[in-house]
Amino acid sequence: MENQEIKSYNFSNIKFSDLDEIVDIKVVDNDAKFDEWFETPYQINDEEALFFKNLIKIHKTRMFAYMEEDLKMKFLSPILNKVAFMTDTHSDWYDASLSGIVNGIEIKGFTDFMVASGTENPKKPYFFIQEFKPSTPDKDPRIQLLGELLVAIEKNKTTMIRGGYIIGQNWRFVILEKIAENQFEYFISKQFDSLDLEDLKQIYIILQAVKHKYCKD
Repeated sequence: MENQEIKSYNFSNIKFSDLDEIVDIKVVDNDAKFDEWFETPYQINDEEALFFKNLIKIHKTRMFAYMEEDLKMKFLSPILNKVAFMTDTHSDWYDASLSGIVNGIEIKGFTDFMVASGTENPKKPYFFIQEFKPSTPDKDPRIQLLGELLVAIEKNKTTMIRGGYIIGQNWRFVILEKIAENQFEYFISKQFDSLDLEDLKQIYIILQAVKHKYCKD
């Protein structure tokens, strides 16, 4: 008897109904879940504040017209590079492959942005950002992000992982938590407008918290 082929989904086309068949997953409204992450003390200095002010000034009247790569390279990459995720033990990765088996189903694809251990090849994933889109896309970046987070939890043999998704200038952060075998809850933060200076500062602090608090074995 031939081995049965494993059913497979790709991040780029997976639907919530697919995820819901693979595992028991539900959204929970609990803003307090983000308190420990978002309230991480980080003091933005004058140079950083000026950098963000100028970044907004340059792109505020043009971002609505940006295609995906324009948004990624002109506006998002400078922010992510400013965080400086690269260290002696881990790095940020663009378009890196990721795959895993979740409840007997393979989920795989390429991640828009991932922070993981490793310096030449990504190893243990810590954080994801999904879909650099200029406007609401046909495919929900939230669902693609959840697929990546599910794979990461299974690969890391952990119970919690963090990520975020971006639609144009708007950011939301996500926590996925495994509460029992094949049972998951996820939490979605309030929306941050990256063209608002105070919101952009908060986004930066949140990303710095990822680097300093959660990128650890």
